[in-house]
Amino acid sequence: MSGYHRKLLRVDLSRSDVRNQELDPEFTDAFMGGAGVAAKLLYDETSPDTDPLSPENLFIAMTGPFTGTKVPSSGRHHIAGRSPQTGIFGEANVGGSWGVMLRKAGYDGVVVTGKADKPVYLAISNDKVEIRDAGEIWGQDAEESAKWLKSKTSPKAASAVIGQAGERLAPIAGVPHIGTLTRAAARTGLGAVLGSKNLKALVAVGNGPVPVADPDGLEQSVKNLLKRITTATETFGQYGTGGGAENYEKAGNFPLKNWQQGRWEGVSKINGVVLHDTVLTGRKGCWRCPIACGRHIKITEGPYAGLEGAGPEYETMGTMGGECLVDDLEAICKANDLCNRYGLDTISTGATIAFAMEAFEKGLITTKDTGGVELTWGNAQALVEMVDKMGKREGIGELMSRGSKAMAEALGHNAGEFAVHVKGLEPSAHDPRRFFSQALSYGTAARGACHNASWSHPYELAMTMPEIGIDEPQDAYQVEGKAAFTATLQNLMCMQDSALLCRFTQIGKAVTVNDVVEWMSLVTGKQWDVESLMKVGDRVFNMKRLYNTRLGISRKDDFLPPRFMTLNREGEDLTNQLPPMGRLLSDYYKHRGWSEEGIPTPQTLSELGIA
Repeated sequence: MSGYHRKLLRVDLSRSDVRNQELDPEFTDAFMGGAGVAAKLLYDETSPDTDPLSPENLFIAMTGPFTGTKVPSSGRHHIAGRSPQTGIFGEANVGGSWGVMLRKAGYDGVVVTGKADKPVYLAISNDKVEIRDAGEIWGQDAEESAKWLKSKTSPKAASAVIGQAGERLAPIAGVPHIGTLTRAAARTGLGAVLGSKNLKALVAVGNGPVPVADPDGLEQSVKNLLKRITTATETFGQYGTGGGAENYEKAGNFPLKNWQQGRWEGVSKINGVVLHDTVLTGRKGCWRCPIACGRHIKITEGPYAGLEGAGPEYETMGTMGGECLVDDLEAICKANDLCNRYGLDTISTGATIAFAMEAFEKGLITTKDTGGVELTWGNAQALVEMVDKMGKREGIGELMSRGSKAMAEALGHNAGEFAVHVKGLEPSAHDPRRFFSQALSYGTAARGACHNASWSHPYELAMTMPEIGIDEPQDAYQVEGKAAFTATLQNLMCMQDSALLCRFTQIGKAVTVNDVVEWMSLVTGKQWDVESLMKVGDRVFNMKRLYNTRLGISRKDDFLPPRFMTLNREGEDLTNQLPPMGRLLSDYYKHRGWSEEGIPTPQTLSELGIA
């Protein structure tokens, strides 16, 4: 097939060794690229004894066949490794331009192992790859470091670079990606994996071609769809991901007060429309993105005057705003900026602060623990101060930077009752009591509570995708058929994360699965259909599960935290119900061809070609 350079960059930092390796065609035939190839590599080359922060753990950054092509919104890549936060499969997906630059430099992916004896960065410029000294920027934040890296490499370079949180091995540290705009591969603590290897950054720049079997055909196909895409996503692009926050609060999907509260008027002060009307100065898009949902903001007065940079996304508004009951948008912007600089996952950061606020309310921590900070609900200054402490790992910030699960275990008493996480990962800002497909996906997703594993809630609100059997939106509280519905969408997302295509192209059916089939055929030169694409997604999902079950993950780990299983949110017009996880999981395992304990059976693995 075309669509690949067939080249992996292998870096062993312990030996200061850099080499090229052919990307096995069997890997790409079966797993496509991105998340799929990363999962296969991680399974094959690590063991259950691999410590997440050991030199033996892998840091994998994989592109897909779409990355760097004219496919809209395909400027993405996927990172993976064993998670320091959860101890299981760790992954994050990110846009921007880094993956594109890697492809233009002639590589499909980078696999890093070992540990350097001093801080270094990896400089990739076309066929020239060097391990260079990063001592001058060790201790600097991600934004400062990215500027320095550009000065030492190229103005066009894109950097995957950790801040101080990653250097200090914070288990919730992510990997900011800074090129033409700031994005972050934030979840599951893979920034700490880079920190454990003394690897400050991976810098990529290239000007070579990206392999496409039929470039003229692809260009025409994309041209035919661009108007449909821009029309369908116009409002989304105008107001960004946070534009839907107020509607989600009305639907009962917005997280409030560490997932306790039902209604909150404060959402009207912190959503994407308000951001657009107050501090927004421009929109930015990832590589070849016609949507441009990225927010660029500037604050000119008040306590955060002078702040300029990337604005908060919906998830950040949900976790730092709603979960903490903070209705100060500018404070949320400041906290978001600190996360980008320190390299912290905004979701886990906001959720852990909300957990700490409840612990403060219940007397499990006091001002003696917080350094005098009154960690009360709605305290905007406390939100910003806690993010700063977490990024520096100072005082109680050291404990909080481990995430809510580890913090609850350290506090003891009944803290585990209100630590909201699945497998150690705090959920994104979507309530599983409102959408049972999200409940099921939170329980079974490889990295923990993740809405992107299925991205199913839009399909329980209004969206359809007839090509994969979703002819009409499914009722959110329907149990019958929920397993097949959720698994199908999980397979679709795994396929997209392997091809590398942004979720948001699906808004308003701007891009359908049939369109993806056409593009994949034009890029690779192989004739695909819906069934073969979806089977790749099924295979990738099961590969991740196989990795986790080898580490002891089973049914016991697939349940939701107590708050989602026992607490009904109350408020006007709320219809939340408690998800029947026992029934949902049993149906799901049967549909997946897994055992009663949630283990993929030999027959299922054989049918998928991964036995």
